Amino acid sequence: MEQSTLIRRGVGLRGVDPTLVSPGYTLVAHLTSPGVVRLISNDGTEAHRWTLPFRPGRHARILPNGNLAYNGVHPDSPRIFPLWQKYRGGVMMQVDPAGNVVSEHRDPMAHHDQHHLADGSLLYTTLEALTPSQAATIPGGIPSSEAPDGTAYADCIKHVSANGSLLWSWKAIEHLDPKLFPLHPHYAREHWPLINSVFPLADGNILASLRSVSAVIIISRSTGAVIWHLNDSVLAQQHCASELPNGNILIFDNGTFRRGESATYSRVIEVSRASKEIVWEYKDPHPMTFFTPFMGGAQRLKNGNTLITEAAFGRVFEVTKEGRLCWEWVNDAFADYKGLGAEEIEGLFGYGANALFRAYKYAPEEIPWLQGK
Repeated sequence: MEQSTLIRRGVGLRGVDPTLVSPGYTLVAHLTSPGVVRLISNDGTEAHRWTLPFRPGRHARILPNGNLAYNGVHPDSPRIFPLWQKYRGGVMMQVDPAGNVVSEHRDPMAHHDQHHLADGSLLYTTLEALTPSQAATIPGGIPSSEAPDGTAYADCIKHVSANGSLLWSWKAIEHLDPKLFPLHPHYAREHWPLINSVFPLADGNILASLRSVSAVIIISRSTGAVIWHLNDSVLAQQHCASELPNGNILIFDNGTFRRGESATYSRVIEVSRASKEIVWEYKDPHPMTFFTPFMGGAQRLKNGNTLITEAAFGRVFEVTKEGRLCWEWVNDAFADYKGLGAEEIEGLFGYGANALFRAYKYAPEEIPWLQGK
């Protein structure tokens, strides 16, 4: 009998409503692969594949120029604490459809998120060590859970030009008040505040999701100050905050240790930037059947549907504005971390996993080179 619960429940295409699903292809990067990125058609078949020289440092995107933006794991990043091996990145590549590297920027301390902007520049998250006195100002977390050498690390955001020159930077320790952004009590003190997404806003400011303090913030590009803050009265270890064309903020809210509730479930919420009120929400009709304790993604599509990544279980699905499920696909590739240079976490994640950090969907006209294949 099949021993993997996920495989036993079914993988690949689980269902599609051709009258409601948005046309296009879904881009996925299997986290425990050596570097495979796939485009999946609405019928569940593979339309294109890239095989890249580094395992995924989270996710991939298709750029307006048709190239693949890929965040791979840096081969020479320092081994600062065990979970760093799970979510670090550092090789930010543009790759053409044939797999040729068009451009590359490397930062061995980069992690989680990166955006290739229209002018060739990059906006991404990175990490730096704190001094003992700086670390002492951060409340919360599990006592004595700093990195093995006693160091605590904090997030930075960098914007670099196409040739790698620093254009702008922001450091959490300089602009966040630790008393307003304390670590949750179940989090290790090795990494604060754990920025898992960064997004360039239409007004030039920066949107960021801070997982280990359950906050989404907007950072002033000109001053570095936090000018908008959604806290853990709404959020619980969220991911993937992005701006919608109407100015609202779309967020994947994981739900672990959600305030005031004992039942654990994930949801996707659209929040008004002006009022901070939730103006749209998706959760499963049986809420606890949709949940991922870490990672996760949400993308609003052109027809108003929302693509959702239930990341830890490799499940990607699409829902209408009314919350009707119209497409569901489960990653059919399973592997563990053995042989991927992540020995520190082989025991922590010692099972065949199909996890995806987040997926993105693209309309056929956004991938013109694919139509000619």
